[in-house]
Amino acid sequence: MALLKRFRNLKSEENTGFGTNSTSTGGRFINRNGQPNVIKRGVGILDRYSWYHTMLGMKMGRFLLLLFLIYILINLIFAGIYYLIGIHHLSGVNTGSPLKNFTEVFFFSAQTFTTVGYGRISPSGFMASAVSTFEAFLGLLSFAIATGLFYGRFSRPQAFLKFSNNALIAPFKDGTALMFRLSPYKNNSLSDVEVKLTLSITNEENGKLTDKFYNLDLEYAKINGLALSWTIVHPIDDKSPFYGLSKEDIANTDMEIMVYVKAFDGVFSNNVITRTSYVSSEIIWGAKFNMMYHPSNDKLKTILSVDKLNDFNLVPLPVNEVTAAP
Repeated sequence: MALLKRFRNLKSEENTGFGTNSTSTGGRFINRNGQPNVIKRGVGILDRYSWYHTMLGMKMGRFLLLLFLIYILINLIFAGIYYLIGIHHLSGVNTGSPLKNFTEVFFFSAQTFTTVGYGRISPSGFMASAVSTFEAFLGLLSFAIATGLFYGRFSRPQAFLKFSNNALIAPFKDGTALMFRLSPYKNNSLSDVEVKLTLSITNEENGKLTDKFYNLDLEYAKINGLALSWTIVHPIDDKSPFYGLSKEDIANTDMEIMVYVKAFDGVFSNNVITRTSYVSSEIIWGAKFNMMYHPSNDKLKTILSVDKLNDFNLVPLPVNEVTAAP
């Protein structure tokens, strides 16, 4: 009950973009990949998704695989059409078994679709010529779209930041603090980096579950440039929603820390934004991050070990902060 009173006495935020009725929402608000944890219904699938955004945001491996599968599927469809028209309408086909015949028309379709046209096989008759003409036109459009998607993926400003898997309750100065860290993993250069943390807590008011949101004050909310790792620190003092909470309180409270990061990319001359979140089960009590950068052997450069982003050690916390009462 003291825990609930503690949150009732804090000033909550109302302009987060998320509803306050806990029974109307489910799960975390923001997924670890930064996307809102929302599924839209009530509209058709073609209206529900922006395929351009989907293709740009897709992982490169899946994107290339999807393009390849679409390419194979289109050629299988046109190969089937040529096969139904009759392979005798394709001059130069080396006939044989049904499988060999289909293979011949499949490769003819691929050559037509890509407008390569080696010349060994050519259409004869109106139907075969009409289909091959349409396929060549479709191929030009398809490769134009694919080229645009490739350009969009390579030219789209991105933050290229990795976040630690966990947030930590760690010693800080004479007390404790909530910490997590982030690090760039590509050779982009970010400046004017800003971070904002919002804590979401499910609370009971008048017998009804509601979601309350609280801004978390940071030791540093903005830095001039981000070349190495940055440990985000929220000091746990008497103004913090975490003040007086025990390890069990955090584990048993439905909470989520939403992270918003905005920075300026000098190469693109544009702002980049990324998001993530941490829920109660992803908060480690009594731990401290290990250093993830060190000087090179010749002392002329700094080595940033991005693979050590999640490395931490368990450490004891100050007793006076653990037992502090709100």
